[in-house]
Amino acid sequence: MKHANILVVGGSGFVGRHLVAALAARGARVTVPTRRRERARHLILLPTVDVVEADLRDANTLAGLAAGRDAVVNLAGVLHGPDFKATHVELAQAVVNACRRAGVRTLLHMSALGADPGAPSEYLRSKGTGEHAVLAADDLEACVLRPSVIFGPEDRFLNLFAQLSAVLPVLALAAPEARFQPVYVGDVVKAMLAALDARDAAGKRYDLGGPHERTLRELMAFVCAVTRRRRLIVGLPDSLAWLQAWAMEWLPGQLLTRDNLLSMRVPSVCDGPFPFGIQPAALEAVAPAWLAPLSPRERNAGTRERFAQLRLRARR
Repeated sequence: MKHANILVVGGSGFVGRHLVAALAARGARVTVPTRRRERARHLILLPTVDVVEADLRDANTLAGLAAGRDAVVNLAGVLHGPDFKATHVELAQAVVNACRRAGVRTLLHMSALGADPGAPSEYLRSKGTGEHAVLAADDLEACVLRPSVIFGPEDRFLNLFAQLSAVLPVLALAAPEARFQPVYVGDVVKAMLAALDARDAAGKRYDLGGPHERTLRELMAFVCAVTRRRRLIVGLPDSLAWLQAWAMEWLPGQLLTRDNLLSMRVPSVCDGPFPFGIQPAALEAVAPAWLAPLSPRERNAGTRERFAQLRLRARR
């Protein structure tokens, strides 16, 4: 294994938990810094994984965490402000500096499709500035991955649509024709592992998207069909979409913001095939596994399987 000791910044998040588990399965030692250790309790029991509380805003702390590593992976990201610059630009540069101070050559950085310093949204602008800072560090072997929207069992995308469809008879959708190329989290992890192993990934950017493009309206309709809910989907005109986003910015959780709308003006789609020879999974092939409601027989079978696993662990 090329990299056996890895620091994963942002490892307690959605993509991070899948990457960390995959690295642990390969036998790599993985360190995951977090502001509060309980947020990463799902990683604590993984073999070879060390979860540590740390303030990554401190340059000395970050450099100390990077010391002795074979590689650093930066997955840190936020979807809503006001921390775009601090997370996507300042932390990205701090990770580069920490790698230099610690003598770590390999850096893998997660950006986003459409990221560009001249993009219409602050999210995409900050992502673009951050990835430029990473690739400008030509003294490092840095690689950037740019996924479209990522889906998986714990995502806040398809699962959010499912939650909304469970309580709302009419779904008022802002930017219904926004285009995405949804990519499965398992394929994103495969690409990250391949990038870590590749000898020629340094200095390159890889766009990651699934096999099919979908509009936001099509994705909502797909979720409704899989969850067996008949809902009216109404696309909002730009003026009402802007008003909806402004109102939602005042709600806890910020389901939608005006900056999100600006981001969706940029199609989140790829120009080429998935890298490293990986065949990405289609949305329709994997998402029903966690979105579709279970029949009573399936629920009973799942319960029996869980009890059997518990008995096995208890050695009964």
